Amino acid sequence: MESQPRSACVVGGTGFMASLLVKLLLLKGYSVNTTVRDKGNNEKISHLLALKNLGNLEIFQADLTDETSFDDPIAGSDFVFHVATPVNFASEDPQNDMIKPAIQGVINVMKACAKAGTVKRVVLTSSAATVSINQLNETGLMVMDENNWTDVEFLTSAKPPTWGYLVSKTLAEKAAWKFAVENNIDLVTVIPPLMAGPSLTPQIPGSVTLATSLIIGNKFLMNSLNGMQKLSGSISLSHVKDVCRAHILVAEKDTAYGRYICCAVNTSVCELADFLRQRYPMYNLPTDLGDVPSKAKLIISSDKLLNEGFKFEYGIEEIYDQSVAYLKEKGVTF
Repeated sequence: MESQPRSACVVGGTGFMASLLVKLLLLKGYSVNTTVRDKGNNEKISHLLALKNLGNLEIFQADLTDETSFDDPIAGSDFVFHVATPVNFASEDPQNDMIKPAIQGVINVMKACAKAGTVKRVVLTSSAATVSINQLNETGLMVMDENNWTDVEFLTSAKPPTWGYLVSKTLAEKAAWKFAVENNIDLVTVIPPLMAGPSLTPQIPGSVTLATSLIIGNKFLMNSLNGMQKLSGSISLSHVKDVCRAHILVAEKDTAYGRYICCAVNTSVCELADFLRQRYPMYNLPTDLGDVPSKAKLIISSDKLLNEGFKFEYGIEEIYDQSVAYLKEKGVTF
């Protein structure tokens, strides 16, 4: 769209992907507004405060459940990136802790976009969790793309671990599409898998420790990785920077429309462990990987994104080399 001046609002700027997205937008010359839940918590937003040196960055306090709190940060923006989502894996009431606020948050952000009158496009961060989870038991490798949707009825009846988060992401994206159609908003969604790579955040992101759990040797997270493969059919990965680059590309490109999967690697726990053993022989990787299929049963395809001219900068080697280096810098021992 127009080259300059450009302004963007990143909703939920403290997170792993969102804070890097803020940084990349500033480096591209954007004026950026971002929202945080507690503007007074300097420790939690320290990485965002540091980004003010890169350009015009304003930090606003906003809450997904407060309908009017997005009016000011979104006002005047060309693009809005809705990255925030409530996450509480320990919740005993996912319906009220994750699902309802995720849907309400999307609606509140979209309402503010409609009210602003300046927003050319909204880019919503969805999740591979909205595409790949179903009860299909077909033989052979399945290819899933943007036309596929996760089976919410299966999740709400079977209630596997993390089901609340998976349902919240799926229903929130569907609510966004409904609102966009009814209110004539130009919406594009980006669907990333498990993300890794270095983070700007004060704490190590959970997705990085999950992706590197075989190296770290965290049994609980290794079981979670197994659970992920059993439920979704594969271990799918991308570098966080590639996911941010995909967000910016689909925001700026006039022809972009609909949903875009952004997945660099489709593998299985067993294949991942084999790769990591060969690449990092100095670490004591587990040989007993539990009861998990040796091969992925599906891949999630990024063909649509690649056809827009996107190129992944990071493959599995770079994803893990950079994640390992980052964890070492953070003082994690293997």
